[in-house]
Amino acid sequence: MRSFIVSIQKEDRFYVARCPELYVTTQGETLEQAQANIREAIELYLESFGVDDLPSETSKSYWTTVEIASA
Repeated sequence: MRSFIVSIQKEDRFYVARCPELYVTTQGETLEQAQANIREAIELYLESFGVDDLPSETSKSYWTTVEIASA
């Protein structure tokens, strides 16, 4: 079992899901669909390219937002 970092953002009508470790991107009309699609995209990537070239461990990532006052 292996974990991958995934970011999902609402962009216009779709949720865009990205896995920055593998440079894999997909989308879905709902959050659940985007999550299922990114899981499938990662599985397909691993079937095609394997895990031999990937680091054995991924570091924990922390994503957050910051607010900036606009001028």
